[in-house]
Amino acid sequence: MPRVLVPIAEGFEELEAVALIDVMRRAEIEVLIAAVRPGLEVTGGNGITLKCDRVLAGITADAIDMIVLPGGWGGTDILAVDENVQDLLKAMDAQGKQIGAICAAPYALNAAGVLKENYTCYPSAEEKIRIEGYQGDRAQVVEDGNVMTSRGPGTSLCFGLQIVKKLVGEEAYLGLKEGLLATYCE
Repeated sequence: MPRVLVPIAEGFEELEAVALIDVMRRAEIEVLIAAVRPGLEVTGGNGITLKCDRVLAGITADAIDMIVLPGGWGGTDILAVDENVQDLLKAMDAQGKQIGAICAAPYALNAAGVLKENYTCYPSAEEKIRIEGYQGDRAQVVEDGNVMTSRGPGTSLCFGLQIVKKLVGEEAYLGLKEGLLATYCE
C-alpha cells in the first residue's frame, strides 16, 4: 500500500487538504497527516482545525512514497522556510520519489529547488514563483518528471484522483472518479 505524507502548517487551505486526504484514503492509500510545528492540532486559513496523526520531525524520505503539499499562503509560507519540509522535499527529489503541490504550495517546491520546468498553481501565485513554465489554466493538473501540481480548491478532487491514478492505477482512478461524480476531472 502506498504511503503519502501530507504536511500541515498553520494557515493551510482546508478544502484542499481534506479533499486530497479523503480521495487518497478512499483508494486505500495510507495517508500520514503531519503537523509541521509542535502540536497535533493545526488551524487553517478559514478557521477550521485539523487533528494531525503526528509531528513532521523525524519522518524521512525512505518512510514514504510521496509528499503532497496543500496550499493556502499562510501554510505555504511556513512550508517554504521550514527546514524539515525543505530537506524532505530535496531528499524525495534526489530519490526520484513523487512530489505534489496545489494552489500556492508550488512556491515551497520552488524554494526547495525541486519544482520542475512545467507547473501550475493558483492564478497569480506564479508571480511569486516564476512565470517561465507556468501552464495557467491549460490543465487542472500538470505533471513534469516526478512533480505533480494543481491549481487550487476547485481542482482538489481532480488532483487527488491523479495521485490515485499515479500510485494505485487506472482502475482505482476510474472507479473513484465515477463514485465521486467527478466526471469533469481530466
